[in-house]
Amino acid sequence: MLSLFIPVGIIMAAGLVTLSALSLHLFVLQVIWIAVGIAVTVFFLFFDWRSIFNVRWSIVAFYAFALFLMLFLLLHGSVIRNARNWIVLGPISIQPVELMKAALIFLYAMYFQRRHLAVARFSNIVTSFLFFVVPAAIAVRLPDLGSALIFFGIWFGFLLLLGLPWRRVLVTVAIFALAGVFVWNFVFQDYHRARIIGFLYPQQNSLGVNYSVTQSRIAIGSAGFWGKGYGQGTQAQLGFLSEPTEDFIFAALIEEWGIFGGLVVLAAFFFLIWRILAIGSDTQENFAKCICLGVAIMFSVQCFLNAGSVTGLLPVIGVTFPFLSYGGTSMFVDCFLLAIVNAIRQRS
Repeated sequence: MLSLFIPVGIIMAAGLVTLSALSLHLFVLQVIWIAVGIAVTVFFLFFDWRSIFNVRWSIVAFYAFALFLMLFLLLHGSVIRNARNWIVLGPISIQPVELMKAALIFLYAMYFQRRHLAVARFSNIVTSFLFFVVPAAIAVRLPDLGSALIFFGIWFGFLLLLGLPWRRVLVTVAIFALAGVFVWNFVFQDYHRARIIGFLYPQQNSLGVNYSVTQSRIAIGSAGFWGKGYGQGTQAQLGFLSEPTEDFIFAALIEEWGIFGGLVVLAAFFFLIWRILAIGSDTQENFAKCICLGVAIMFSVQCFLNAGSVTGLLPVIGVTFPFLSYGGTSMFVDCFLLAIVNAIRQRS
């Protein structure tokens, strides 16, 4: 159990230290959400998760509920920072896309537990594709391209790691490349195209579309190996770094704690992914194996997209860093998934 929660504790502690230097209010809220996550973990130590998630209709209902919330968000959600990403219920804001990530993991685990040996069958590829493409289409319209890419990553990750032949992989990539032309012309909004063009030409428009990644690079590049010290990050503290508590918290952390601090967080994260995959390999149930696989895929995709955006290796698409970034719903969902993985480990 400690081998699973020690790396998470390191990442959470790094996030809380960074938040405390930026916003005491968000720091307190994050502590509350972490406490809720711990309570969920303790709950599943004494409650058999299989009594709920081994029932087919409960997973379908979870997926349908998350999809309904996303549709409601698209039609009636509150616009915050030019996007409909939150359903506001008094003092609480809920992000339905976070619930959908967990719902997709359970849905794919249920679907592939008996089809993992036939993952290359065309009918299985198409059916599993439909599971993610509907919420992904809604996410793009919110607009939330980052979540749409995570949905895609969960689906494609399952196919790859369950043994999809490389010939089918290449065909799938080719199909999505052709679909990308359609998406670019008819689905992407202007700011989506601007961010991708800005990524291809990073030295241009540093005060416009490339402003966030330019400030992020300055924060990381000026940090050195040991950083500037607690509360001394000029880019984050003076407001130059965009979203330093969420999408760019990794850059804010490195600015204050240096490359060393960033490497510690990444090492803890990689160790966490290795432990999740090891727990999945140790269990005898295909359903539990697929859950662990899905959780590892989701965390890995989010980390890759966030770190890539922060360093300028990928376009800025607005993805949080698991267990590090501020976010109530995302922290709850991440802790919930980790609690299920720990319950699987406990009962292996």
